[in-house]
Amino acid sequence: MSSRLSSAFAKLHPALVCFITAGDGDTAANLDALVEGGADVIELGMPFTDPMADGPAIQAANLRSLGKGTKTADVLRIATDFRTRHPDIPLVLMGYANPMVRRGDTWFADALDKAGVDGVICVDLAPEEDADLGPALRAKGISPIRLATPTTDEARLPRVLDGSSGFLYYVSVAGITGKQSAAIADIEANVSRIKSHTDLPIAVGFGVRTPEQAEAIAHVADGVVVGSALVELVGEHGAEAPAHIRDLTARLAKAVHSAERASA
Repeated sequence: MSSRLSSAFAKLHPALVCFITAGDGDTAANLDALVEGGADVIELGMPFTDPMADGPAIQAANLRSLGKGTKTADVLRIATDFRTRHPDIPLVLMGYANPMVRRGDTWFADALDKAGVDGVICVDLAPEEDADLGPALRAKGISPIRLATPTTDEARLPRVLDGSSGFLYYVSVAGITGKQSAAIADIEANVSRIKSHTDLPIAVGFGVRTPEQAEAIAHVADGVVVGSALVELVGEHGAEAPAHIRDLTARLAKAVHSAERASA
């Protein structure tokens, strides 16, 4: 596992994980605003033509980015430049399998290693397809980060956890990003159940939009993921988005970092 990811989740407080889409708006300035606001881990979305797990906000961000002609090479350049500016902040690429494997898993892993990427969340690559990307990532010390959902039962969970590292992304609702929120009691029960199977940190996302929601989740999880609420600011404010992103991130970070870290 990346030492940067290990450090981010080894802090006394839960981690704030923030997502934006590469190529949407001034991505470098938006990334810097996340860091300045207090994000502990950053997820950088790779734009894709059919983002099936994402709601309207991130779908729109994908279209804006692709409309500007964003390619994988641009995403890698953004990641490389980010690593130069922020040597200690974990950076995770999140996206879909097609752009990740079209040139081969070894090529992709080598490119991420050179760019200083710490982990990969491939939304549509099932654990049974780990061989398509997982071994190449692990060979470079890059964490394949898996997703679990409320429907990931006791029989399925070991398969999801096998080969996963960095953290486990718990999708708190069945559905697409940004559309609904789960009850905190349900999140707590499922996080506790998953923790009985793994020592990996559990970060909870999907439907987290406000500092109040983030704080409630931070009391029962190791990390809180916020995406759509930040991406919407890019669509709404354009070139002025960084100031708004910094403000929301700071309020989220204050809420998350004030919570007592969940016990294993």
